[in-house]
Amino acid sequence: MKFGLGLPIDDPARLTHWARRADEGPFSTIGLLDRLAYDNPEPLVTLSLLAGATSRVRVQTEVLLAPLHSTALLAKQTATLDRLSDGRFTLGIGVGGREDDCRAAGIDLHRRGRRLDEQMALLCRAWSGAPYGHGVGPIGPLPARPGGPEVLFGGFAPAALDRVGRFGDGFLGAALPPRYMTGMFRAVEAVWEKWERPGSPRLVAQVNVALGPDDTVDRARRQMGDYYAFTGRADQMTDGMLTTAHAVREAAAAFADIGTDELMLYCWTSDPDQIDRVADAMN
Repeated sequence: MKFGLGLPIDDPARLTHWARRADEGPFSTIGLLDRLAYDNPEPLVTLSLLAGATSRVRVQTEVLLAPLHSTALLAKQTATLDRLSDGRFTLGIGVGGREDDCRAAGIDLHRRGRRLDEQMALLCRAWSGAPYGHGVGPIGPLPARPGGPEVLFGGFAPAALDRVGRFGDGFLGAALPPRYMTGMFRAVEAVWEKWERPGSPRLVAQVNVALGPDDTVDRARRQMGDYYAFTGRADQMTDGMLTTAHAVREAAAAFADIGTDELMLYCWTSDPDQIDRVADAMN
């Protein structure tokens, strides 16, 4: 099982330092979340910078809320990032669920799933090099990976899982412990078979971590609690944050047992010493 590092959002100026240290360490991927009406760096712009500052790790949106984005521009941005990173880009993608984001983007909250389905058909067409639509030629550049960047779908609704079989390369599940995530993984595998896809889907899980002194852990809990306040269960989610090396190792073993291909360890505060602490916890 591989290990990725989720990047904090509270101090964007530090992210290049985080990315370089992750690139030098044992991590396979660096990931960055997406919001619109929130104090976070825009993920595609930021990951483009981080791809240029690294040479080995993959760069991943975790997850990009595609319905908030212009489809044609998103096709161009993602293909460009994949091309410039020499195929190191993974498009983690989902619909989101925050009304203020949808209002800011001018889209209907209740149509975001249908919009994503429409977007995926257009994205796949653009990434193939085919004309984008009637009276519109191809949208370049072609991505480094034939057919487009790797796509992982996030979400827990049946429609989200079905998109893995229809359009994706795998599934990215967040904030569920292994005893529940195993059911999601098996459901994704069933969908993959239903759509008669060859091979098997990539199965990626995410856990939230904060390793370090009390002020680092407390700040991480506040950041995560603010981010998930809209759910009405932020306290429950922050209670699941892993705050010791032992807890990280136990979780890693449990996720490995259910067939996880990669475990993303998401950090919620920009204390850079966490990078070494998380790396040590993996050993």
